[in-house]
Amino acid sequence: MRLASLPLMYLFFFLQGWCFGQEISIRDAEKGLPLPGVLVYSSDPGLTVMTNTEGKADLTSFNGKKNLMIQLLGYQSLAISWEELSQKDFILYLHPSPITLDIAVISASRWNQNSQEVAGKVRHLDSQQLLLRNPANAADWLGSSGEVFIQKSQMGGGSPMIRGFSANRLLYAVDGIRMNTAIFRSGNLQNVISIDPFSLKNTEVLFGPGSVMYGSDAIGGVMVFETLSPDLDQKKIKGTVLTRLSSASGEKTVHASVAYGKGKWSFLTSATHFDFGDLTMGKVGGQESYLRTEYVLRENGTDVQKVNSNPYRQIGSGYSQVNLMQKVNWEANEKSKFEYGFHFSSTSNLPRYDRLIEKREGRLRFSRWEYGPQKWMMNNLRWNYRNSTKWFDQIKVIGAYQLFEESRIDRRFGDLLEYNRLEKVHAYSLNADFLKNFEADNFLSYGVEGVINTVASGGFSKNISTLEKTPASVRYPNSSWSSLAAYASYHDQLSKKWKFQTAFRYNLNGIRADFSSNREFFPLPFSTSKDQFHSVTGNLGVIFQPEPSFSIAPLISTGFRAPNVDDIGKIFDSEPGAVLVPNPNLRPEYAYNAEINLNKHIQNWIKIDFTGFYTLLDQALVRRPFTLNGQSEIVYDGELSQVLAIQNGAFAEIVGFQSGFEIAIHKRLLWSSTYNWQKGTEELEDQSTSPSRHAAPAFGLTRLAYLGQKLKLDLSMQYSAEMPFEKMPLEEIGKPAIYARDANGNPYSPGWLVFHLNSTYQLNPILQISAAVENITDQQYRSYSSGIVAPGRNFTLSVKGSF
Repeated sequence: MRLASLPLMYLFFFLQGWCFGQEISIRDAEKGLPLPGVLVYSSDPGLTVMTNTEGKADLTSFNGKKNLMIQLLGYQSLAISWEELSQKDFILYLHPSPITLDIAVISASRWNQNSQEVAGKVRHLDSQQLLLRNPANAADWLGSSGEVFIQKSQMGGGSPMIRGFSANRLLYAVDGIRMNTAIFRSGNLQNVISIDPFSLKNTEVLFGPGSVMYGSDAIGGVMVFETLSPDLDQKKIKGTVLTRLSSASGEKTVHASVAYGKGKWSFLTSATHFDFGDLTMGKVGGQESYLRTEYVLRENGTDVQKVNSNPYRQIGSGYSQVNLMQKVNWEANEKSKFEYGFHFSSTSNLPRYDRLIEKREGRLRFSRWEYGPQKWMMNNLRWNYRNSTKWFDQIKVIGAYQLFEESRIDRRFGDLLEYNRLEKVHAYSLNADFLKNFEADNFLSYGVEGVINTVASGGFSKNISTLEKTPASVRYPNSSWSSLAAYASYHDQLSKKWKFQTAFRYNLNGIRADFSSNREFFPLPFSTSKDQFHSVTGNLGVIFQPEPSFSIAPLISTGFRAPNVDDIGKIFDSEPGAVLVPNPNLRPEYAYNAEINLNKHIQNWIKIDFTGFYTLLDQALVRRPFTLNGQSEIVYDGELSQVLAIQNGAFAEIVGFQSGFEIAIHKRLLWSSTYNWQKGTEELEDQSTSPSRHAAPAFGLTRLAYLGQKLKLDLSMQYSAEMPFEKMPLEEIGKPAIYARDANGNPYSPGWLVFHLNSTYQLNPILQISAAVENITDQQYRSYSSGIVAPGRNFTLSVKGSF
C-alpha cells in the first residue's frame, strides 16, 4: 500500500508546484536567446509581469486566464490562452517585427489594459527607444512622438501643446500622482523638464479630456510618466552609467542608476546631472530677426549693450540641472506590496531668453530676466493589494507630498532696482483605486481622490548699487486650493465585435486667498476671497470591430478646469505694457469633446490610425481688459501698464485630426509617419473671433528605422507648417520679439523642415554607443510661439554601460 501510494504523492507535489509556481520562458525565435523585459498581461487590468534577465517570469497569478498578451518592442505581439500555453510547456518564441499591435496602457483607466480595448487615442512611448532618440530632456522625449508639439520660451523649458491646448489645460501625472499645482499658469509651462527622461520606464499620452480619471486641468490631454522600479527578482547588483555630449549647446550629461533585490526587499537609486551652455542656432535660411546681435553686460556700475561677435550663439540660454530618485519595494506577502518613491529635481537659474531679446525703442528692455532654481521634490508611498472579494479584486492606494519652488528675478535696462519674487507650493494628495473583474472580460474601476495645495509667495526689490532691500508686490496671494472627488469607470464586452465603456466623476474644488500682502501696492477692492466649485464630468465610448484587424471607436467626453490660484490671484506683466491683476469672481471652464478613432492593421506589416475630433471649451478662462477701482491702467514695477485679468469671458472651438501609419518593409525595417492638423477659434471681448493661441500649425514626423539586434538606425524628417500673419492669434501678435516679419512688416511664424539621423550600436552585453546628427542641413528655425531659436546642426554622442 505504501509503495502504491508513492506515485500519487509525486503527482500531488508536481501538480502543486505547477499550480502555484508556474514559470514561463520566452525566447527569440531566430537565435533561441532568452528575451528579458517581455511584458505579460491579460484582460484583467492591473495584472502584469515582466521577464527577468533569463527571459523567465512567474505566471502563478494568471492561472486559467483566457487571454494573455505577450509584448516586447521589436517583436510580434502574441495573444494566447493559459490552456495553449500549457500545451507549449510554457515556452514561447517571439518573432522579430518592428510593429507592435497590442500595447499595455494605464492612462485610460489608471489600470493596465490593452490599448485596443480603449475607445480614445493613447500614444505609448517605449523607453527602449529612448537611447536611440536620445532626448536632451523630457519635453524633447514627448516631441519625438511626432504627435506632441513643443514650445520653448527658453532653452531650459518645453511646453507641450496637444489638440490646441497647453499649460494648465493639460495634466501631468508621475507614478499615478498629479503633478499639476494651484499655480500652473495659462501661459506656456516649463515644468515637464523637472522629470528625468533617463529614469522613465513608460510614457503615455492620452489625447482629449481625461478629467474623469485625473480631475481638473485634464482638458486637452494627460501625459502619464511611469518611472523605473526595482525588480523583486533581482538577486544581484545591477546598474547603468550613461554619458551624453552634444555640440550645439556644449551639453555634458551624466546619469547613473543602481538596483538591488534580496528576499522581499528591492532598491533602486538614480542620479542625473545635466549641464548646458549657450545654444547655437542654425545658419541656413532663417530670419535676420532671429539673430542674437546684442546682449547686456554691466561694466563699471552701468548697463552696456554689447555687440555679439557670434550672432548665432544665443547668449543667456545655458543652464544646469540635477535629478535624484530613490525607490524601495517591500513585498509583505503574495497579496500585498509596498513601494516608497522619492524624487528631487533642481535647476540652476534659468534665463528667460524670450524676455532677454525684447526691445523698446531700439534698446534691449531687460538687463536681467531669469527664473530662479526650479525645484520639485516628491515623497510617495504606494500600497498594492490583491484579493478577490465581493467589492474588489485589487486595491491601489497612493499617498504623496510634493514641494514646488520657483522664483523670478528681473531688472530693466539701466534701472538699479531688481525685483525678486518667490513662490512655494506644498501639495498633498491621496488616491484610493479599486478594481473589480466580472465574467466575459468586464470590469469596474472606481476610486476617490483628495488633493490640498498651499501657496506661499514673497517679493522684494533690491538696489543693486546699495544692496538695500525693500518689500515689493508678490505674484500670488497666500492661499489654499483643494479638490475632493469620486469617480468610476465600467468596461463591458458586449460581444466579440462590440465593447462599451463609460465613466463618471464628481469633483468639489475649494479655494481661499488672502490678498493683504498686495493691497499696499495696488488698489485692490478686496482683501480675501473664498469659493467652491462643483463639477460633473463623464465619457461614453464604443469600440466596434467588424473584423479583428479593424476597429471603429466613437467617443464623447467632457473635461473641466477649476480656477486655481494663478487664475484668481496673479499679478504679473504678461506682455510688454500690460499687467495681469487678481479676479476672484471666476467659475470653472468646461470642455465638450467628440471624436472618432479608426484603426486598421494587416497582420504585422501595416498599421494605420486616424482620429478626427471636435472640442468646445465653454466659459473659457481668458485674459481680458479689466479695471481696478475704475482704473484701466496702473503702474507696475515702474511702468504704466494696461490692466488685464483672467475672466470667464469666451468660448473656444478646436477641430482637427491626427493620422499615422507604420509599414514593416522588412522584419527589421520600419517606415512610419504621423501628421497633426488643428484649427482653433477663440471668442474675443467684442464677440469677434481670433485663432486660439495654443492651436499649433500643422506638424508631423516621418521616420525610417532599422531595428537590428545590435545596430539601430533612425532617419527622421520633422516638419511644421507656416503660421501666416492672417492666422496669428491676437495674443501672439503682441510678442513681436519672437516672430519673423513678412513682406508687410507683420509678425508670422515660418514653416520649417529638418532631418535627423540617430543610431545605437551594442558593442557587447555591457557597452552601448549612441551617435546622432540632428538638423543635418543646419536650418535656422524657431518653433511656433517659441522664444528661443532651435539648435543648428547638432552632433551628439552617448555611451551607456550596464552591469
